[in-house]
Amino acid sequence: MQKRVPEWISSAVWRVAVSASLCAITMTSWAATAPDAGKGATVVKGSDCLSCHAVDHKVVGPAFQDIAKKYASQQPQIVATLVKKVKEGGTGVWGQVPMTPHPQLSDADLHAAVDYVLSQTGGGAAAAPKSVTAGGGTHTYKAADGQSVKTDFQVYIDDKAPKVTDDIFKGYENYNSYCFRCHGGDAVGGDLAPDLRNSLKMGMTWDTFLSTAMAGRQDKGMPSWAGFFEEKDMRDIYEYVKARQLDLIQPGRPPSRQD
Repeated sequence: MQKRVPEWISSAVWRVAVSASLCAITMTSWAATAPDAGKGATVVKGSDCLSCHAVDHKVVGPAFQDIAKKYASQQPQIVATLVKKVKEGGTGVWGQVPMTPHPQLSDADLHAAVDYVLSQTGGGAAAAPKSVTAGGGTHTYKAADGQSVKTDFQVYIDDKAPKVTDDIFKGYENYNSYCFRCHGGDAVGGDLAPDLRNSLKMGMTWDTFLSTAMAGRQDKGMPSWAGFFEEKDMRDIYEYVKARQLDLIQPGRPPSRQD
């Protein structure tokens, strides 16, 4: 005679089987709908993400590699949280500089972008942005008042006045095309925003200059330049303003390679 399996055992086996089936269905469903990494790269490059982030070094926000490392053990559950964060913006996890919201991106694009970021698991610590910050070394120049000043970036071609480098000239063009409306032409200060020369003189660093420009100051009416300017563009503007602050460049169009 066949022995009857106790009811409690049958019930337990049934619950385990159902649980396993649901888990398999959930993971299969997630895998089937997981965003494509290639699409994610396209979304990231087509939005303003790379104005404030880079793959391997901190810009305004953290490196993609650092984000991937932080959340490596929380995938795929963390994806929905990060999608919401990118869409709504906010501060607190990586510092107090606010991330701008991205309501214009669809949920599908946001999922793809987050998936791409979380896939950037390259080894090693985040590298310094050598191509954007000062290239190393100290340059010594004589200001208009005769005082000797030092910079961590090159102002003149071959370090000889008066022709400025291509980077400085580009900074001049961008500043006097966009920033002058609030901060005054030739970086002399304006009615709507402070004199940036004075801000630098009082201790504003490159990092603060970059983060303020990219994130904007909504409470002060300053727009976010993320998505319009890239990190390199902001570095050029910063160096131009710093050179003006040090009295190495006079008002007006500075002499350049084209002259």
